[in-house]
Amino acid sequence: MTSSADQGGRTAGQLRQLIARGFQFLHPRDARGELAAVVGVRAHHTVIDVVRLHDADNAVATRMPADESNVLFPSRFSWRSRGSATAVLEELLELPDDRMT
Repeated sequence: MTSSADQGGRTAGQLRQLIARGFQFLHPRDARGELAAVVGVRAHHTVIDVVRLHDADNAVATRMPADESNVLFPSRFSWRSRGSATAVLEELLELPDDRMT
């Protein structure tokens, strides 16, 4: 069984890999000033990759065309994953870097 500390360390490592690939991260807050999510965005080649982490068990990542007008709620996308942060980040890191999937 994997401990939450192991899972957190793995997620942190995955986030560092995304930063090394050029992801920029934002930390939006709710009306009370509490962290609502961690949002990462990277535009490259002809796509935009977006990942939203709400907590360890609630993450979503999407790859969409670069001309998509709403990157947080896209009407078109070529890939999307939902699930635990580590699973979603792993899938995102495995995507080919240079094209729509």
